[in-house]
Amino acid sequence: MSRPEIVVLDYGSGNLRSAERAVARAGASVTVTADRDAALNADGLVVPGVGAFAACMAGLKSVHGDQIIGRRLAGGRPVLGICVGMQILFSKGIEHGVATEGCDEWPGTVDRLDAPVVPHMGWNTVDVPAGSALFRGIEDARFYFVHSYAARRWELEPDPTGRIAPPLVTWAEHGDRFVAAVENGPLCAAQFHPEKSGDAGAELLRNWLSTLS
Repeated sequence: MSRPEIVVLDYGSGNLRSAERAVARAGASVTVTADRDAALNADGLVVPGVGAFAACMAGLKSVHGDQIIGRRLAGGRPVLGICVGMQILFSKGIEHGVATEGCDEWPGTVDRLDAPVVPHMGWNTVDVPAGSALFRGIEDARFYFVHSYAARRWELEPDPTGRIAPPLVTWAEHGDRFVAAVENGPLCAAQFHPEKSGDAGAELLRNWLSTLS
């Protein structure tokens, strides 16, 4: 079987090469690029991100990444956000009292964790919903987190017609609960770093790749 073609979107955020290596080890052919056509036409698009929400959004917009993500999702083309690459999918982020608009694929706000120790750094378990494809076989695993901000509420209302399946939201706790991962049709995301999460992270990436065919 041919290896899926994956683009890791290069918009100036760090962690690109470790994401590239991890996705390649999981079984994909990976290109790191900001090229619009390549990003639109790949079997899957990975949007990594480290650092500040505002800086990531500025970098993303500089390569029209927000439009690329929107175009892919409108056509049902898979996207995987990682860490701040997940956070920017929400409506806005608030850092140091300053609000920055996100991609608005999901309603909600990313803000500072309410915890005795911030950042949340290290291994943590997650609360996986039934039917998860991303976490198949690794429901009880631990994953590696490094972040001070998160979406602490899930605000997307269910489809009133019932025709669209509700997203599967995975939670974790550090001080209070926060969104650790989301599976929403072609759009998936993880607050933790699969590329730093050992065997469990590698299996999660393989699970995501298996959904692309």
